Amino acid sequence: MQVTNVNSQLPVTHLEKNLRAVQQRIVRAAEAAQRDPNEITLVAVSKTFPAEMVLAAYELGMRHFGENRVEEAGEKIPRIKSQNPKAEIVWHLVGHLQSRKAKEAAELFNIIHSIDSLSLAQKLDVRAAAIGKRVPVLIEVNVSGEPSKFGFALAARIEFFAAVREMLALRHLDLQGLMTIAPIVSDPNATRPHFRALRLLRDELRAQFPERAWQHLSMGMTDDFEVAIAEGATMVRIGRAIFGERPHP
Repeated sequence: MQVTNVNSQLPVTHLEKNLRAVQQRIVRAAEAAQRDPNEITLVAVSKTFPAEMVLAAYELGMRHFGENRVEEAGEKIPRIKSQNPKAEIVWHLVGHLQSRKAKEAAELFNIIHSIDSLSLAQKLDVRAAAIGKRVPVLIEVNVSGEPSKFGFALAARIEFFAAVREMLALRHLDLQGLMTIAPIVSDPNATRPHFRALRLLRDELRAQFPERAWQHLSMGMTDDFEVAIAEGATMVRIGRAIFGERPHP
């Protein structure tokens, strides 16, 4: 019997089909790149989808979920916890974080992908200290240089490495790697230079700051995640290919 969630037009059986297809594509992309698929974390981006869809994906085996907005997550995460208190979900903030939302983000999320300035890192460190938490974070880099995107400018290398040095001294942040958003292009292979640039920057961080593992590269979304995996992604952020088209208000 096909079960449809009352808050969505996407049948649960369709959700399972989508999820399995994405997982298979990740395995194929990893094997083609001679990588272990287990090195790659699939983050299901659930922004705009209801708590019930997250719980349905959880029942299908998903454990990592990404949200773009602190406000939406602040409503959704408690609802999910109330409906399934035993659910062991790792929550990723994958969207832009405003400084004024740092305290709430530190409380809600297990890892934050979007540290795009030293001042934001410092504010988050203070907020994390206040609640006695050490927050895993990724540094967002605007590899493409598009003015519409957040992140450290790839070209400003001196400023970037100076900021990283200061961030490493923040006791309540655990710097684990880098994140980027590639340009929207018709040919996914056109994103390859951007993903490669992020990987090379990560290699430079490992050389300059070997005290950290710099283990994560968060890059690749629905339209380009296979190219990102070929270039070394350890986290791919996928929404549409799992949940379908986002509902319109």
